[in-house]
Amino acid sequence: MSQDLNTFIADTDAAGLRVDRWLASVCDLSRSRIQSLIGKNAVKANGIAVASPSDKVIADQSYTIRIPPPQDPIPKGENIPLDIHFEDNDLIVVEKPAGMTVHPAPGSPNGTLVNALLFHAKASLSGIGGVLRPGIVHRIDKDTSGLLVVAKNDNTHAHLSNQFAKHSVERVYECFVRTQPKPKEGRIESRLARSPHNRQKQAVVKKTWGDITASDHGRHAITNYKFLQGFGTLPKAAIGTPLVSRVECRLETGRTHQIRVHMAHLGCPLIGDPLYGRQKAFQTSKNPAEIQLSEFLKTFKRQALHARSLGFIHPTTKNFMEFQSEFPTDIRTLQDMLEQL
Repeated sequence: MSQDLNTFIADTDAAGLRVDRWLASVCDLSRSRIQSLIGKNAVKANGIAVASPSDKVIADQSYTIRIPPPQDPIPKGENIPLDIHFEDNDLIVVEKPAGMTVHPAPGSPNGTLVNALLFHAKASLSGIGGVLRPGIVHRIDKDTSGLLVVAKNDNTHAHLSNQFAKHSVERVYECFVRTQPKPKEGRIESRLARSPHNRQKQAVVKKTWGDITASDHGRHAITNYKFLQGFGTLPKAAIGTPLVSRVECRLETGRTHQIRVHMAHLGCPLIGDPLYGRQKAFQTSKNPAEIQLSEFLKTFKRQALHARSLGFIHPTTKNFMEFQSEFPTDIRTLQDMLEQL
């Protein structure tokens, strides 16, 4: 594959400037793009890779930028095994494993659920979601496991999307969280938006916890939760407060990281959550079960969240369909260890 090659000779006026700033001023690339290319050894000074964007320009040196060709925007089918719960001419209900991205995105160009679906269903996926998201009606996070419904034609896609928009799709998740939500059962309503402190995170918009009219910023998010089971005892807490709780969450909306943000805001971050969880060690005594759990959690590198149940009206038959999914091996192992506390 060919690559674009751009060469610039530094004059005396450029000497001493940061190389990323100078190159951005003499070519049509942004400074952040140049910084990215430097990180990929694609920028060279007299044939030697520029080590850092902050390197100083040297007069009369030849600076070369090698721009890689754009990646093919159309995902290709890949022979990746699928765990299919149901399939007909209209839709597929599939179980996505933790670690798999739903559709191609920067940093995840292949190996996604879409790549697997394209291989399995060939051309039989709806096009409403665009070339990067054929058939995709809704999503779950890369490191969340569980059930998804995929549309095989545009009519099905429209019908399912309408059900999601009306919040009539039944989506039940189960998660394992630190301590115990108070009250044990409730309805969380807030607005969510990108965190101003960390662009990777979502956050509850200020003053909207329980009052979504307090701000127009962000998106309305509703989670109904219920405590199911407690494990262990939290030290220095009220009698009966568990170390870990198993919690059911029923979504009315499907915002990015919704359950993870809402549970963390309650003071009950999900076990293993790298963004919203306090990942300090659990071990509070010399209890062998706690020691074993602490060691296991060092290898549990994803949020303990599973899309357990999915229910919707079939767009053609008009019958209500409901599907259930068991915990995958890693969460089942976590649960077994928690039951030993």
